[in-house]
Amino acid sequence: MATKQIKLTSQRLEELQEELKYLKTVREREVADQIKEARSFGDLSENSEYDEAKNEQGKLFSRIAEVEAILANYVVIDEEVVSEAAVALGRKVTVKDLEDGSEETYTVVGSQEADPMNGRISEDSPFGKALMGKEKGAEVTVEAPVGILRYQIVEVRKN
Repeated sequence: MATKQIKLTSQRLEELQEELKYLKTVREREVADQIKEARSFGDLSENSEYDEAKNEQGKLFSRIAEVEAILANYVVIDEEVVSEAAVALGRKVTVKDLEDGSEETYTVVGSQEADPMNGRISEDSPFGKALMGKEKGAEVTVEAPVGILRYQIVEVRKN
C-alpha cells in the first residue's frame, strides 16, 4: 500500500523537525528520570508514580513515531507553482459569506496543519477543495451539513 504524501509548509516542516529533536533529547531524558525516580519508591505493583511515568513514556514514543512518519512522507509546498492570484496551499484567502455578508480569512494548509478554530483550513476539506485554484471575485459553493453555503473570494495573498 502506498503511503500518502503529507503536504507541509516550510515553516511547519521546521517546527516538526525542532519538535522531534526536543522529544528525542530533552523530553526523553525527563521521562527516563521520572521512571528512575518512581522505581526508587519500591514495590512497582502498587506504585502509581511508576505507572504514570510509564504511561508518559508510551505517549512520548507514540508522538515520536507520529512525527517520524510525517517526516518520512512529506512534500514541501511550492507556493511559486500556482498563479499569484489563485488560492493555493500556504495562501491566505478572505471570503465573504453571500448569505449574511460576513467576512472571514483563512490560511489553506495541508491536512497535518489544519486547525479550523484558528483559521487554518485543510486543502482536503470540502471548503478547502472548493477554494483551491480560484481567484479573487470567484464564487464558490460548499456542501455542508446545514445545506449549500455560498462564498465570494475577496482577497488572495501570500502568507
